[in-house]
Amino acid sequence: MNYLLGIDIGTSGTKTVLFDEAGHGVASYTGEYPMAQPKNGWAEQDPADWWKAVVDGIRAVLAKSGIDAGEIRGIGLSGQMHSLVLLDENGEVLRPSILWCDQRTAVECEEIHTLMGGKERYIEITANPALTGFTAGKILWVRKHEPEIYAKARHILLAKDYIRYKLCNVFATEVSDASGMGLLDVPNRCWSQEVLEKLDIDPAMLAKVYESPEVTGTITAEAAALTGLKEGTIVVGGAGDNAAAAVGTGVVEDGRAFATIGTSGVVFAHTDKLSIDPKGRVHTFCCAVPGAWHVMGVTLAAGQSLKWYRDNFCDADKVEAEKQGVDPYDLMTAEAAKTPIGSNRLIYLPYLMGERTPHLDPDCRGAFVGLSGMHTRYDLVRAVMEGVTFSLRDCAEILRGMGVQSDVILACGGGGSSAFWRQMMADILGCPVATTISKEGPALGVAILAGVGAGLYPSVPEACRQIIGVNASQDPVAEHVAEYDKFYEIYRGLYPALKDSWHKLAEL
Repeated sequence: MNYLLGIDIGTSGTKTVLFDEAGHGVASYTGEYPMAQPKNGWAEQDPADWWKAVVDGIRAVLAKSGIDAGEIRGIGLSGQMHSLVLLDENGEVLRPSILWCDQRTAVECEEIHTLMGGKERYIEITANPALTGFTAGKILWVRKHEPEIYAKARHILLAKDYIRYKLCNVFATEVSDASGMGLLDVPNRCWSQEVLEKLDIDPAMLAKVYESPEVTGTITAEAAALTGLKEGTIVVGGAGDNAAAAVGTGVVEDGRAFATIGTSGVVFAHTDKLSIDPKGRVHTFCCAVPGAWHVMGVTLAAGQSLKWYRDNFCDADKVEAEKQGVDPYDLMTAEAAKTPIGSNRLIYLPYLMGERTPHLDPDCRGAFVGLSGMHTRYDLVRAVMEGVTFSLRDCAEILRGMGVQSDVILACGGGGSSAFWRQMMADILGCPVATTISKEGPALGVAILAGVGAGLYPSVPEACRQIIGVNASQDPVAEHVAEYDKFYEIYRGLYPALKDSWHKLAEL
C-alpha cells in the first residue's frame, strides 16, 4: 500500500493525518498548544511547541495505523501563514514567533509603502498592500525594536518551513506561503530584488522558493529517530493554510471557489490568469497549482459574530441544548429559520474586529440597524447570519469585478455544516453551494501535493479529480435572491453612512 502524510501547523494546534492513496483518512492526531499575548494586540508562539506537536502527531498516527513507515511515499506541510521565525547561525530560534494575528506593525507597514515609493508600486510587485498581519512588517519591527536579536538572525522562516527545517535540515519555502510575506514578486513567483533592496533585507536570509508539489528535502536520520518515519522519505513544498484547503476541496481550476465561515470568513477563488486589485481590498497569492494564482477576500468576524451573540444572549438555548444533547447553534438556527428574509427589517454589520475586505478599516465596529421592540432574539440570530453572508458577498463582488468567476462555491468551516446557512449563502451569493465529502481540508490538500511530488498522480488538478468527492449542491431560489438583494443594497449603504462616526468613536 501507498500512504501519504499531511501535517497542518495551525494557530491552536497541529493536525497530523495519514491518508491512503485514495485520499481516505487512516489515522489522525491533533496536538494543541498555547498562544501568548504579552501586550495588547500582540500574539506569539514558541516554535518548539509546533515541533513537539508534529513529533507527537507522527508517532501517534503511525502507532494507530500500525503501518510500516516505509509505506509513506511523501509528506506535505500546511500551516498558519505570515508567522515570523528567526534562526541564528546554528539554526536555533532567537525569539518567539510573531503570528499572523499580531497587530504591532502598523508603523512599519506605512514605512514599507514609503520606502517603496508608494503603496501602488508595492502592490504592483507583491499583489497586496503591506498589512499588519504580513511578515515584512514584523521583520522591520524586530530590526527596529530588538536590534541585538536581528543582528544574530541568519534565517527567516514561516511556521511550516521551520518544521521542514527540523524534518529535513533544509531552508525552503513554497510560493503560496511566501506570497503572504510581502517580499515575493507574486506575478513572477520569486523573491523581489527591488523590495529586498528598498527594505534592506539580505536575500541570503530567505529560504529557497519552490512550487507547492515540488520535492524540497527528505527526512534526516535524526528526524527519523524522533518521529518513527523512514529516513529519506520525501517532503514537498506544501502550502499555506488556505491554499492547502483549496487543494483539499478541489478548488484547483478556473470556475472553482470556496467560502469559509470559521472565526473569520473567506471567499477564495482559483484563477489561471493573474488578477490584482489595485486598491488592495483582496489578496492575490500564488496558489498551490504551479503557474496559477488565487484571489481571496477576508471578513474578520464571521463565525465569531454568531459565537459572540450565542455567548452573550443565548444562555437559555445552551441550557436546552444540553438537555437535548444537541449543539446550541442547531437550536438557534432552527428558530432563526422561522424568521422571514430580512429578519423583520433588521440588518447586522459584522465589524466586531474592524474589517478587511472591502473596507480595510480597523475602526469600524458591529451594529444592528433597524432594531425595534417587536424583534426577538431569533430575529437577531438571523440578522447576524445574514449580515455575515452579506460580508461574504462583498468579497465575492470584488472577485467578480476582477474577472474571477465561480460556477459553484464549496462551503467550509463551521458555518458550512449548516444546511440553513448554506441555502442562505446560495441565495445571497447567487450561485450553487455544495460541500465536499471529506472534511480534512488542509491536511488532505498537502497530502495530495505530496502524492504529486511522489509521482502517484500526474498533476494537482488530476489528483483532485480522482480524490475529491462533492455532495449535491443547494441551488439559489429565485424569489429568495430577489428579496435578499433589497436588503443587501441597504447593507452596502450603511458602512459609508457610519464611517465617520466610527472614526470619531475610535479617537475618544
